[in-house]
Amino acid sequence: MMMRAVQYNSYGGGAAALKQVEVPIPSPKRDEVLVKVEATSINPLDLRIQKGVVWPFLPRKFPNIPGVDVAGEVVKVGSGVKNYKAGDKVVTVLSSVFGGALAEFAVAKESVTVSRPPEVSADQGAALPIAGLAAHECLLRTDGFNYDGSGKEINILITAASGGVGHYAVQLAKLGNAHVTATCGARNIDLIKSLGADEVIDYKSPEGAALKSPSGRKYDAVIHCASGVPWSTFEPNLSTNGKVFDITPTPRAFMTWGLKKLTLSKKQLVPTIVTPKKEKLDYLVKLVKEGKIKAVIDSKHPLSKAEEAWAKSISGHATGKIIVETSL
Repeated sequence: MMMRAVQYNSYGGGAAALKQVEVPIPSPKRDEVLVKVEATSINPLDLRIQKGVVWPFLPRKFPNIPGVDVAGEVVKVGSGVKNYKAGDKVVTVLSSVFGGALAEFAVAKESVTVSRPPEVSADQGAALPIAGLAAHECLLRTDGFNYDGSGKEINILITAASGGVGHYAVQLAKLGNAHVTATCGARNIDLIKSLGADEVIDYKSPEGAALKSPSGRKYDAVIHCASGVPWSTFEPNLSTNGKVFDITPTPRAFMTWGLKKLTLSKKQLVPTIVTPKKEKLDYLVKLVKEGKIKAVIDSKHPLSKAEEAWAKSISGHATGKIIVETSL
């Protein structure tokens, strides 16, 4: 049996390098489920893998079907799968090593697959995994942050708050005991305020460029979703033990992290790599079900026009998440 998929055959080339192909439907191994993909979303990591930024580790081989976020329906299960059966609606994360989401079917590990209740649409489910987990991970590692709202208020800065990770970070932080300052482009200020941010700054303004809180607050944590901001810009704005969680760390970020460790600095840069965990993804899906968080959808594209979605993502101007639907 064959399926439609989108793949590329070498590093580089951007959207023009994506090819619409027909390939065999994969078979689930013992601990895997075969999912009919209803929707997927594009993440910056997908683009970086294509560029060769994580060469020689990813992708493992060419041709590569990119993408890891999946919402869909289980159609077949491996012999060792206990919790799912054909017909179950799920949200899952594929391995970054193999990818496979830009296709009609994909195989996923049972260990990172969660049930998707009827209240959570395929688009909302597909938008959630990597972006939501990245925001959630930063907050879990923030000293003094509590989702139950207990403890003293802490100050959090979220850069590029209208992006995929940023818009989840704003909503999740406001579920807890955080005062949120956010940066974004002028056109998205009202949107980010509507998601709950207490202070929103145009990143192109002098205040935004300096990352200064309008109310003069020092940040206990920064969820850094932008790029190209030097440590020297963050440092004066941090509280005594402030941490900057960098979700797209560069080699320079790892050097700064090492230097801060060596000098026993109380202010830290923390390169943050997401390792998907079932219980954390399940927690986020439940928050979507309860209406406590939601994905802002920038645009939807059919699988047959996945190149358009890829190009839009490369442009860096998406608001929220870019979705590719196989049913369109």
